[in-house]
Amino acid sequence: MLLLTGEYQHVVDEKSRVLISNKLRNQIDSEEHGSNFYLVLGANGILCMYPEKYFERLVLSVAPNTTAPDEAVAFERMSFALASRIELDSQGRLLLNDNLRKRAGLKDRITLVGVRDHIELWNSENWEQYLADNMAQYQKQMSQARQTVLQKEGLQF
Repeated sequence: MLLLTGEYQHVVDEKSRVLISNKLRNQIDSEEHGSNFYLVLGANGILCMYPEKYFERLVLSVAPNTTAPDEAVAFERMSFALASRIELDSQGRLLLNDNLRKRAGLKDRITLVGVRDHIELWNSENWEQYLADNMAQYQKQMSQARQTVLQKEGLQF
């Protein structure tokens, strides 16, 4: 199972490289998920980094018969055209593709966020705003989730 967590502040250097922290990379079993990544423009225009084997399973799991043929073609076209297979350098740095960086609107200060099966790359100020906008909802959902687990375990507080 892939369970990426945490938030990590980084700076994009003058060569458009960003360090992918060991704390994030060590959460990925390279035997199971691969040692390289795919950089993809994801939901809401956020730049996402998927471990290679996981990304391959993800995009190949959309069977042509589960969606309308024209939707399947569009999904396949966009999924592969907007993805870049990447390798980190020996220091664990990612070279950001100019096109994807521009489309995602990434500046020099970014926050890497572990989101279950992928790593999201956010402008740090956008991430802070997202947290501010969504914190109350998150706290409510977390409280409800905890209550559900406790009820299933026969406990209530």
